[in-house]
Amino acid sequence: MGLKIEIPVEIAKSIKLPESEVEERIRRELAVRLYEKGLLGFGKARELAGMTKWEFHELLAKEKVVRRYDLEELEKDEKVVRELIEGSC
Repeated sequence: MGLKIEIPVEIAKSIKLPESEVEERIRRELAVRLYEKGLLGFGKARELAGMTKWEFHELLAKEKVVRRYDLEELEKDEKVVRELIEGSC
């Protein structure tokens, strides 16, 4: 069961976007801001935004949001690189 946020109709209609784009844009805006504030990690924020890893990276760059990169992410990336190198030998 997901969390539902109700936005009054008059506010939703006031958003300067085509009606078909409003929900997606709100999800992306929320994902970016929660990530920016450190309230949601990259992976979960990306899921909320409904974007691939690379699309979300690009969105963060466009929004000028600094990407946090911690030790755990570095270790995961090192593991992937090692596996790729070992698999190509």
